[in-house]
Amino acid sequence: MAAAHYRAPGRLTRNVMNPLVAGLTRLGVPLAGSAVLGVRGRTSGELRTTPVNPLRLDGRRYLVAARGHTQWVRNLRAAGEAELTVGRRTETVRATELPDAEKIPVLRAYLRAWAWEVGAFFDGVDADSSDADLAAIADRHPVFAITPV
Repeated sequence: MAAAHYRAPGRLTRNVMNPLVAGLTRLGVPLAGSAVLGVRGRTSGELRTTPVNPLRLDGRRYLVAARGHTQWVRNLRAAGEAELTVGRRTETVRATELPDAEKIPVLRAYLRAWAWEVGAFFDGVDADSSDADLAAIADRHPVFAITPV
């Protein structure tokens, strides 16, 4: 089942790397184009944050969930909008989830940009893989087009 695909971060990522990347990004030192995504919890209503790698492709911006159907994905589906923060700049964005058939060029570009960081989550598929290979994993990696509110 696609909704069950999720690779939880390990203790090092959860307790050291994500807070470090988020902290540097909030200070205005984004690592490799990172931003801090803030989205309201679907149950708590509290703002939940996590570092993400927004992708620019053909004049549009996207968020790709490399680890699969994460909590931020579930919250974003429910909320429909979120905040992206880099340094002192916070932007409210609306998120529209892409159907699997439209994800292939986005996944390819995302892997081209960040395979060094997230490639392990794509089960051997990389930026040079065929469209069929990318289509086969598309349901495991939610992709959202984001636009300013």
